Amino acid sequence: QVQLVESGGGLVQAGGSLRLSCAASGRTFSKYAMGWFRQAPGKEREFVATIRWTSGNTYYADSVKGRFTISRDSAKNTVYLQMNSLKPEDTAVYYCAQKQSVGGTAYDYWGQGTQVTVSS
Repeated sequence: QVQLVESGGGLVQAGGSLRLSCAASGRTFSKYAMGWFRQAPGKEREFVATIRWTSGNTYYADSVKGRFTISRDSAKNTVYLQMNSLKPEDTAVYYCAQKQSVGGTAYDYWGQGTQVTVSS
């Protein structure tokens, strides 16, 4: 089993920055990738960013490209999401997720989420 714990959410004004963290524990040695997703009220959960654990390759949703940066600290089994130039439409619950293998698109483990609220 894997446990993922997010932190760093909060309330920020438009144009501001936040840094989310996600610490993984348990069966973390075989992970393929970690990612961030978000879900706004009344909307479906959407992909934000992902990082391949071994290569460090990163991928972003078009809506956050150039503003958000995903990174990892392998020694701490932690993934980060640096969010700059935040907009009100970035308001959502942000979830960290871990993907165990290269096959398929589904992520295997999810955190409990952290609220990000951007005021205009």
